[in-house]
Amino acid sequence: MRLLLCLLAALAAAPASAERLTLDRIHADPSLAGPGVKNLRVSPDGERVTFLRGREDNQFQQDLWEYNLKDKTMQRLVDSKKLVPNENLSLEEKARRERARTASLSGILSYSWSPDGKQLLVPIGGDLYLVDAARPEGARKVATGNVLDPKISPKGRYVSFVRNQNLVVIDLKTGAERQLTQDGKGTVHNAEAEFVAQEEMDQTTGYYWAPDDSAVAYKRYDEAPVPVVRRFEIFADRTEVIDQHYPAAGDPNVLVDLFIVSPETGISRKVDLGAEKDIYLVRADWSADSKTLVYQRQARDQKRLDLVAVDAATLAQRTLLTETSTTWVSIHNDLRFLKHRPAFIWASERSGRNHLYLYDLNGKLLNPISRGEWGIDSVLAVDEAAGKVYVSSNKDAVIDKQTYALALDGSLAAKPARITAGDGWHEAAFANNGKIFVDTYSNPRTPPQVSIRRADGAMVQWLERNELDANHPFAPYLPDLLPTDYGTIQANDGQTLHYSMIKPANFDATKRYPVFLFTYGGPHSQRVTRAWGNYFDQYMAQQGFVVFRLDNRGSSRRERRFTDVIHNNLGKHEVEDQLTGIDWLARQSFVDARRVGVFGWSYGGFMTLRLLAAASDKIAMGVSVAPVTDWALYDTHYTEQFVGGTPKSDPQAYARSGVFAHLDGVKSPLLLVHGMADDNVLFSNTTRLIDELVKRNVQFDLMTYPGAKHGISGRTSQRHVYGLIESFFKKHLGGTAAR
Repeated sequence: MRLLLCLLAALAAAPASAERLTLDRIHADPSLAGPGVKNLRVSPDGERVTFLRGREDNQFQQDLWEYNLKDKTMQRLVDSKKLVPNENLSLEEKARRERARTASLSGILSYSWSPDGKQLLVPIGGDLYLVDAARPEGARKVATGNVLDPKISPKGRYVSFVRNQNLVVIDLKTGAERQLTQDGKGTVHNAEAEFVAQEEMDQTTGYYWAPDDSAVAYKRYDEAPVPVVRRFEIFADRTEVIDQHYPAAGDPNVLVDLFIVSPETGISRKVDLGAEKDIYLVRADWSADSKTLVYQRQARDQKRLDLVAVDAATLAQRTLLTETSTTWVSIHNDLRFLKHRPAFIWASERSGRNHLYLYDLNGKLLNPISRGEWGIDSVLAVDEAAGKVYVSSNKDAVIDKQTYALALDGSLAAKPARITAGDGWHEAAFANNGKIFVDTYSNPRTPPQVSIRRADGAMVQWLERNELDANHPFAPYLPDLLPTDYGTIQANDGQTLHYSMIKPANFDATKRYPVFLFTYGGPHSQRVTRAWGNYFDQYMAQQGFVVFRLDNRGSSRRERRFTDVIHNNLGKHEVEDQLTGIDWLARQSFVDARRVGVFGWSYGGFMTLRLLAAASDKIAMGVSVAPVTDWALYDTHYTEQFVGGTPKSDPQAYARSGVFAHLDGVKSPLLLVHGMADDNVLFSNTTRLIDELVKRNVQFDLMTYPGAKHGISGRTSQRHVYGLIESFFKKHLGGTAAR
């Protein structure tokens, strides 16, 4: 679901004495985190590090910056406001940004380097610009017309993009534009990822260049079989009727095909995906020599995934390997073809943990690259010359992310070399050759600091030191930054649950305080991390609450035994674990067990409802934002993966995994919140809940936001919704004074 990972992580900091932290300041400029950087890239020639940065007067309007490694200078390469003063986004682009959780951002959201490191491709406002890195002021518009998913081909001869549901290339030598597909219109889309692929499979593109520029593999899908949901997007001044092809659990998915097309001739050839048409095409890649196209085919029930190789010349196929599971097979982005030997790296959870394996091109296992009671988050880079694979992992602590080096030959499989320093959270972006990387590091007392480092972790240069000095935006609030405590408790099956807790301002251990418990609780998410914190958590602690988070079973970056337990019965074990946390809190001398409140968004909104239904005797109130209430209303890939089956094949699983079968237990005050144009968790989830609560004569509070999507994004809306949450907690927990 990946619901609101960016949005809820974007609120982070503390209470104060010199200046009190306020909701107005949290949502104002400049960002309290300091001058942040995003989309870090090392240029292919290794001379520059580029990144996106919000403006001082609007942290959500992003410009393109560079740090020159040779002369050690930093400059803004492209001013988004000068390039396009006013953006007019297409409906397709708005929907894509909603899927990517970037709906609140404007300006430059993405860019790519040419292979020689001389030019950058920058999309903005539906148009496409080529920027000379040496003379950025001369940016040249090369395409217009609601351009989507632009790329520079691997050898740099072409620029490609999707326009009007068709794949288009521009030959940079001649300037000639060629439309490679012709039938994209209506329900037929070429070179795009369908709704559930974007939303649930982390599929951000629908086409893939061969490394030698000779061909492009592209997805073609037809959404005609997918039922149309008629949504009413209610705005302040109008109502728009949207007919959306939305595949709810058990419904038909899109019909998907895979083609290979020549950018020079425009001739397409169809790849046979097999006799079974009701599948997911989750990934496609090319071997380093461009002779083999490899695609990943996932069964509809997601218990089988095949990695299939296609001879690009003859279209002959062979299955390289197959992953199976009794629950679900996870998909990933960690397939890497080696350039100097016929082999590839593959990630698998077959051992119960996510680890890496080296295979030859016939699908023969050569050796494990990693193993042990820990897991790989992702492959960051491969340095074949040095025989190393760089990865991110939780090896040293579940609540941390660090960067490690492994050996291709498996000699470091059980003992990877850690190359990042400092306990906490590291995000690394490597150069293509693996020789240097950019490290973004934070912990609960350190806002994100960005440094350029050699592959062994040695410092090269600060890119953004972001020290908490007197000039830092957070400086006025630093004296009252409250510490975050971390710990573990045991689930009822003995597994380890990690929690974080912030004690209130002016804490007095002899008094008892109310609890603000934030929950998400769903798969694909981890909310207890040793990273620069959450501003709203700190704000609520400043208001006098004990702020508590717990990652229940099912949450991410853990072993399969920890995640698989939720299968076929969503909500049961997640609620048990959160109640274990609440019971633990109740035993603490400083907690007022009569004043525990719960807040959650999306899956967390579902969790809030299930928690109130299960334990209104222990939970005094709840705030549920954009909740899934009936999993039969949610999309195919996510729901069928975790609930299992379909509403028709396993109705009991859907009944017990939803909200309605448990509603009689809801006795505590409830605030229900939803955006009135939500195209992810459809507003009908809330209207059905309203109807059921009314039938039961359950009183509740309701707030709906005109025109708002799933994230209720936008500064004023965010300020309002969090103010509403605060007010509801204070109203129903009898104030925040300790007792």
